[in-house]
Amino acid sequence: MHEQVSFTWPGALAGARQTGALALSVFTYGTVFGVLARQAGLSLVEALLMSGLVCAGTSQFMVLGLWAAPLPVFAIVLTTLVVNLRHLLMGAALRPWFSHLSNAKAYGSVFFLGDENWALAMREFDRGGRDGAFLLGSGLMLCASWLSATLCGWGMGAVLGDPARWGLDFAFPAAFVALLVGMWKGRSDLAPWAVAAIVAVAAAQWLPGKWYIVLGGLAGSLVGALRYAD
Repeated sequence: MHEQVSFTWPGALAGARQTGALALSVFTYGTVFGVLARQAGLSLVEALLMSGLVCAGTSQFMVLGLWAAPLPVFAIVLTTLVVNLRHLLMGAALRPWFSHLSNAKAYGSVFFLGDENWALAMREFDRGGRDGAFLLGSGLMLCASWLSATLCGWGMGAVLGDPARWGLDFAFPAAFVALLVGMWKGRSDLAPWAVAAIVAVAAAQWLPGKWYIVLGGLAGSLVGALRYAD
């Protein structure tokens, strides 16, 4: 069924074209990240490196919440790992098609894997498309939008000054509220979310630093995993 998988330039262009509208929304979101990255103390090079090498908005916003001196490297790495664990399942879903490509093409493409272009690629493959470069083209479009938005936002940070003056200090919690609303599946999701919230609030009260982010995420993820294991 999946044996005839190609990897062509037209396929990459098709992926980029179909991602155009999403790239505009990513640019808006990325601009806010750039502003907040500057306010958190990241240099332009550091902000661009984070956006280019990590290229995952949710985890990058969470890292900004942890950014302080001395840098909590372990907490940052653990938080990023927990937040991005879903990419393991997303990558596994692509295996029926990408296992027929060379390692360079397959791993080079999934480096740019994100929620948006994964969903587009899965829809394309379900409709009968068999060009693996679709994911790469889509991912490059989103990554270019994210990088340019980071650059613009970081530059805007010098003009905007205090982000609280413009309400941008609320962008971090607002972004996650929007993500949570989109992820809500009904009452069956209540237990993991409630446990994550309780653990995070308790950790914020009794532990120093930003460990409430890591511990809340781990607790919620563990409850969710146990629920689905049942």
